[in-house]
Amino acid sequence: MSGVKQVQVTFDCAVPQAVAEFWKAALGYVDPPIPPGFDSWDAFNASLPAEQQGSTSACQDPNGVGPRLFFQRVPEGKTVKNRLHLDVRVGVGLTGDQRVAALEAEAARMILLGAQRVRLLRADEENEACLVMQDVEGNEFCLD
Repeated sequence: MSGVKQVQVTFDCAVPQAVAEFWKAALGYVDPPIPPGFDSWDAFNASLPAEQQGSTSACQDPNGVGPRLFFQRVPEGKTVKNRLHLDVRVGVGLTGDQRVAALEAEAARMILLGAQRVRLLRADEENEACLVMQDVEGNEFCLD
């Protein structure tokens, strides 16, 4: 039986650095370590062939708990709903109006970072409320 593997979540996007900056601010993530032999990520990027410059970016949990996020430039734009999305868990343990207030407060912060609010899904018999959002390139995520 194999051990636990590390998980990386990869985003296809048009401008990897912009999407990475959003998620760093949204989650409190940081840049990965700079590759050996370079004094900055900008220097590393400048060393790549012109067609590869700016084609990827990444960020990671500074505590090593959450998954690494990787962003890669793709030629096509987003056309349909994500098949996979992140849930940013800000309402854990809260219910009713308290939960909705926590979701709304986090949504307001995320909007200042460039996110867009899509819709609030109200609590029902099976699920607590969550708020559907989009990042700076329209990738859906939920405030949960």
